[in-house]
Amino acid sequence: MLDLILTNKEGLVGDVKLKGSLGCSDHEMVEFKILRAVRRAHSKLNTLDFSRADFDLFRDLLGRIPCDKALEGRGAQDSWLIFKGHLLQAQE
Repeated sequence: MLDLILTNKEGLVGDVKLKGSLGCSDHEMVEFKILRAVRRAHSKLNTLDFSRADFDLFRDLLGRIPCDKALEGRGAQDSWLIFKGHLLQAQE
């Protein structure tokens, strides 16, 4: 198993937990906390508010994807683009 959280600062994340599979993927969701915010004076970054997310609904929506049919005969890049499309749609 290989799960990575990449940051640009040591000690930025903590309380890392695996939260089960995401839809029909063999990957697991990784939950973590940002321990401190690094702010830049002139930088504005838009982020999603995950504290308001309904992860049970999100998992259910992704679980409805017929992965075997949707990804059959496709390479890694095409499969990723299809899964990414479903992921972004469920995010809305």
